[in-house]
Amino acid sequence: MPLVFAGVCSHAPGITGRAHLADPDQKDRLYRAFGDLREQLEASKPDALVVVAAEHFANFFMNNMPSFAVGMADRYEGPIEDPDWLNIGKFTAPGNPDLSKRMITEMMNTVDVSYAEEWLFDHGIAVPLSFLTPGFDLPIIPVNINCQGPPLAPLHRAWAFGEALGRAAELVPERVAVIGTGGISHWPATPDSGRINEAWDHDFMDRWCRNDKDALLDYDDLTVYADAGQGGFEIRTFLSISAAVNGAPGTVHFCEPIPIFAVSCTTATYDLSAG
Repeated sequence: MPLVFAGVCSHAPGITGRAHLADPDQKDRLYRAFGDLREQLEASKPDALVVVAAEHFANFFMNNMPSFAVGMADRYEGPIEDPDWLNIGKFTAPGNPDLSKRMITEMMNTVDVSYAEEWLFDHGIAVPLSFLTPGFDLPIIPVNINCQGPPLAPLHRAWAFGEALGRAAELVPERVAVIGTGGISHWPATPDSGRINEAWDHDFMDRWCRNDKDALLDYDDLTVYADAGQGGFEIRTFLSISAAVNGAPGTVHFCEPIPIFAVSCTTATYDLSAG
C-alpha cells in the first residue's frame, strides 16, 4: 500500500549529547517539533519505519562502501557510540527481515541495492529513533546512502533509489512509514564545525517542500561542498524521500541553526494525501 508517513529530520549527535549547552528555549522548541513529528508518525499507525540515513563509517568503510544498502536483520543494536557521550542508552530495536527482503527484491528491479543482516545503529539513526520511537518498539528497516566516502552516487541515482523505495512500499500490504535523516549544511569533524549556512538551508528546504525534482537535482558536489560543507552531501537522504512520495507537497515544521548542535536542526513532512 502507499506510504503512510514521510518526513525528514536532523540527526546531529549534539541534539541529545549537548542538549544542556543549547539555548533552553530553542532546544525546547526543537524537542517539541520532534514530539509533533512522533505524534504524526504514531497517527499513521505504521507496521514498520524505514530510516534513510547516511553512513558515518559505523558499518561500512572504504574497503566495502555500498552506494545504497538496506538492513535485513531481525533486530538492531545501538548506539555504536558511547552512550554517555550521545546521552542515549543502549537499546535493541526490532527489525522485519521478511518485509525487508520483499522490499529489497522489488527495488532490485530498477536499482542496485546491497543488503546486510548485521547492522549497528549510530547517531544517524539512534538520535531520530530516541524521539520518534522512544520505546524502540516499532520495527525498523535501516537504509544507508553513502554520503561520506567519494565517489558518491550522483544525485539522480539517489532520486531513482527513492522512487524504487516508494514503489516497493506501495506493493507490500504493510503500512510503511519512511523518514530521511541528515544535515543540512554542516562541517562535522573539521575546524569549521559549528558553521551553518542558514540561507542555503532554507533555499534547499524550499525546493524540498515544493518537491521540485529539477531544482533538487540542480546541485553538484563541488558547490555543495563549498556552500554546505562535506555534511551537505547528506542531502541525498532528503532527496530520496522526495522521490518516494510522487510529488507530494511538504511543510517545514522547524528549521533553525543551533551552532552547539552544528547544524540547522530541521523537521519536515510531506502531505501524502495531496500527492
